Amino acid sequence: MPLDTSSAFDLPASTQALRETALSFAREVLAPKAQEWDERKHFPVEELRQAAELGMAALYVREESGGAGLTRLDAAVVFEALAQGCPTVSAFLSIHNMVAWMIDRFGSAEQRARWLPKLVTMEAIAAYCLTEPGSGSDAAALRTRAVREGEHYVLNGAKQFISGAGAADLYAVMVRTGGEGPDGISCLLVPKETPGLSFGAPEKKMGWNAQPTRQVIFEDARLPAEGALLGEEGRGFRIAMAGLDGGRLNIAACSLGGAQDALDRALAYVQERRAFGRALADFQATQFRLADMVTELEAARTLLWRACAKLDAEAPDATVFCAMAKRFATDIGWRVADEALQLLGGYGYLSDYRIEKTVRDLRVHRILEGTNEIMRVIVTRHLLGRR
Repeated sequence: MPLDTSSAFDLPASTQALRETALSFAREVLAPKAQEWDERKHFPVEELRQAAELGMAALYVREESGGAGLTRLDAAVVFEALAQGCPTVSAFLSIHNMVAWMIDRFGSAEQRARWLPKLVTMEAIAAYCLTEPGSGSDAAALRTRAVREGEHYVLNGAKQFISGAGAADLYAVMVRTGGEGPDGISCLLVPKETPGLSFGAPEKKMGWNAQPTRQVIFEDARLPAEGALLGEEGRGFRIAMAGLDGGRLNIAACSLGGAQDALDRALAYVQERRAFGRALADFQATQFRLADMVTELEAARTLLWRACAKLDAEAPDATVFCAMAKRFATDIGWRVADEALQLLGGYGYLSDYRIEKTVRDLRVHRILEGTNEIMRVIVTRHLLGRR
């Protein structure tokens, strides 16, 4: 029988209740349509808004700002549960939550009043724009520039691999307003209707097909300066990195949720499928593989929850723990899903059995929110006392 992953470390009853709500939503709303959305490359906006009605679009936005006011641990538990229905949808909700939190944390009262009511309900959808065609892992080298001209910022440049691009209503964009390096970067809130803002063609991807991914292009885009700057000029890189700490926890949780679903499907299959007169589950090789899969998931989940506690406590080493959890959970999540596919043999390769979609969806988690190689850089810099 599956392990009870909700009660490890005695999760508060309120967190377990959140998990059950999210699991019910995943099973009843997301799972039945996930394969169809993947095949049609359909962005399920209405279902996202249903999730928002349950408070899932602003999980750790403060209650006084209209959000749920939950902890990072609460959010991780929710995202893991949602990913058992569809990792792609859960991951996009994570990105939207990240932008909503950034506005709540760093925005002015006017910015919060303007944007958060619509983000909380997902009447407005948010996207996060950091990566560029020429600066992926080296985010501090970004080239998109915003120049102040009177009452406007004029933006030129492009952002690459932007989830929700074209469908989103608001873009949190990291731009260069000053000199080279991270201190020259600012964060601007750019509405979709901004003149000079356009989008590239939809990317053809291995997975994550239920959310659009496109370039975001600025060609003399004129943005009214009033209310556009999030925080202060030159603080954008710090804001981006603060957002990514939580984003890394969320995507780690999505990996665990997808892997858990794949494991559950494989577990059911090996107990039913027979070979050489025995159920596959009766072979010791299968049993050892299952034992390793569930052990690795539990280890990753434990590290993730510890990292969540660090970020909730604003511990000085929270960023390092977020990096470790992201690296470990996304590597483990994808490996467990791939092992689950292997247990199904040829059937695992068929879309009807759902695991191949999970493998495709989880593969990108090892790249986004900072590649797992960059996570290792963050960890070793901390170990060596370097910045």
